[in-house]
Amino acid sequence: MTTSEPIDGAAILDALHAALTRYVILPSAEAVDAVALWIAATHAQPAWAHAPRLVIRAPEKRCGKSRLLDVVEGCCHNPLITVNASPAAVYRAIGTDNPPTLLVDEADTIFGGKNADANEDLRGLLNAGHQRNRPAIRWDAGTQRLEKIPTFAMAALAGIGAMPDTIEDRAVVVRMRRRAPGETVAPYRHRRDGPALRAIAQHLTVWLGANLATLEAAEPPMPVEDRAADTWEPLVAVADLAGGTWPARARHAVTTLTAEADEAGNVSTRVRLLADVRTAFTVLGDPPAASTHDLLAALNGDDEAPWAGFGPTGLTGKRLGDLLREFGITSTTIRFPVGQAKGYTREAFTDAWNRYCPTPSVPSVPPSFPQVIPGTDYPPGTDRSVPSRAPGTHQSVPAHQSVPHLTRQNELGTDGTDTPRRHVTHRRP
Repeated sequence: MTTSEPIDGAAILDALHAALTRYVILPSAEAVDAVALWIAATHAQPAWAHAPRLVIRAPEKRCGKSRLLDVVEGCCHNPLITVNASPAAVYRAIGTDNPPTLLVDEADTIFGGKNADANEDLRGLLNAGHQRNRPAIRWDAGTQRLEKIPTFAMAALAGIGAMPDTIEDRAVVVRMRRRAPGETVAPYRHRRDGPALRAIAQHLTVWLGANLATLEAAEPPMPVEDRAADTWEPLVAVADLAGGTWPARARHAVTTLTAEADEAGNVSTRVRLLADVRTAFTVLGDPPAASTHDLLAALNGDDEAPWAGFGPTGLTGKRLGDLLREFGITSTTIRFPVGQAKGYTREAFTDAWNRYCPTPSVPSVPPSFPQVIPGTDYPPGTDRSVPSRAPGTHQSVPAHQSVPHLTRQNELGTDGTDTPRRHVTHRRP
C-alpha cells in the first residue's frame, strides 16, 4: 500500500479482526473488537495522552493467552516481547524516540507470590507509563546528574489470574477461557503466518501515521468517565477514524468490558469492606446503628469474604476501625435498647457508599449473608412471632441482633467485668 492510494481504515480493521478470530477463540465479540482496536492504537502512539494496557488473563493453562499474544506481536507496532526482563532493560528500551510496544508473557510469575516485591520497580514503570510526561528519575553517578527516563509506551501483559489492580485499572482486560468441544482455530506458525500479520501491521502504520494530527486532536464522546475514559479513548478515536460499524462496536465494547471488570469485583480491600458492611446492615434489618460486635460477627461469618482470614480470630475491632478511618468513618459509643456499646451509625457510611460503591451491584459482593424476607426485618428461620423488648423501653430489639456485654468503661467486656443482661425469652405460637 502506498500513501497515494485511498486508505480504507475500516477494511484494515476488518482484516485484523479476521486474523484474530482465525488463530484465537476470544471470550466475546466485544473482546475481539477491543483487542483489534488496541493493536491498531499502538501504531499511533505519538497521538495519545494515555497508553492503555492490554491485560490478557486466564484462570488456567491452555486458554490461548500466549497464542493471542503471538498474534498481537505480529500485528502491533515495534513489538518487544519478554518473559523476564529487568526493569533497567525495559527503561532503556522505552526511553527512545520510537518506543516499542512492550509485551510481557507469563506476567503472573513476575507479579505474583514471592516475586511481587522484587518487581515493584517494573510495576511502577507500567503504572507511570500509562500517562505521557511521567518520566522515571535516576541519579547518574558517572555524570553526577539527574537523568529523566521516559516511561510512556503501550504494553500488553498475559498471565494466569489477575494482574496487580493498579495495572488492571489502566487496562483493557480480556478474560480468556479454554476452548469448548467443537471450537477450532487454525494452527499458528511464526514463519508461515507471520508475514501476513506484518502486512496488516504495515497497513495500520501507513493509515494511522497519515492521521496522527487528527487523532491527537480527537475528543470522541465516551460512554465512561475518569480513568476508564483515558484508557479507552485511543481505541474509540481509532474506531471513529475508521468509520463504518466500528464507532458503534467500539463503544459497545467499552461498556461491556468495563461492566465485566466491575462485576469481577477486583476492588481494594477497603472498598470491599464498605460493600460488605452495607450488606451486614441489611442483614441486621437496616438499623440506624449497629454495634462493632454485630458487624464483626457478620463480616467474619461470611465464608466467601476475606475477613475471617485477617488473623487468628478474623477481623478485629481495631483493624475494622483502621480500614474505615481512611473514609472518615469512626466508631462511637452508642446507646442501644439494652445498653451502651461501641458501634457505627449507618449514616456515617452514606457518603462513602455513594462515592465508592454507589449501588449494591458495584462492586459485586456475593450474597452469602441470609436474605431478609420481603415485608419483614428478619432473615429466614428467625422467630418472628413476638419481638423482644428492651427492659423499661417500648423499642423492639430484632431477635437476630446480638448485643455485646459491656464493661464499666462501655467497651466490649471480658469475663467477670460485664454488665448483666436480662434474659429475654420468645413466645412461640
